[in-house]
Amino acid sequence: MNIAFFLLPKQDVVCVTESATFRQALERMEHHRYTAVPVLSETGEYRATVTEGDLLWFLKNRPELSFDQLHRVSLSEVPLRVKNRTVRIDSDMEDLISLAKTQNFVPVVDDMNRFIGIVRRSEIIDYCKKLLVQEKKDVSNV
Repeated sequence: MNIAFFLLPKQDVVCVTESATFRQALERMEHHRYTAVPVLSETGEYRATVTEGDLLWFLKNRPELSFDQLHRVSLSEVPLRVKNRTVRIDSDMEDLISLAKTQNFVPVVDDMNRFIGIVRRSEIIDYCKKLLVQEKKDVSNV
């Protein structure tokens, strides 16, 4: 099955740009109640995913920073621990399933690495559940 069916398009995804400040990223995540968001270049390419953990570890290692100073810290200064792997829009569900084991969402890019959306882990699990239920029905009808 084509993954486009499961795609949450870019315009509906909460993202930050790599030029954002630490504070902008943190406030955006807090406002939308997300623990991780994609980081995009100014031209719309997927760069990485920033997580709450990345922000917390950065703060832990920089005790001289106060919340009032976070608008001076560029997001690019924050080391990102995890690099969510992407898939291309022409990928199939098997590609998504293997990535969903370790990622809450899978970023989807076009052939020029431009970000076009995400597929959430919950969508992948729902798809697998439907397959299992259908298989169970098929087996019981035999």
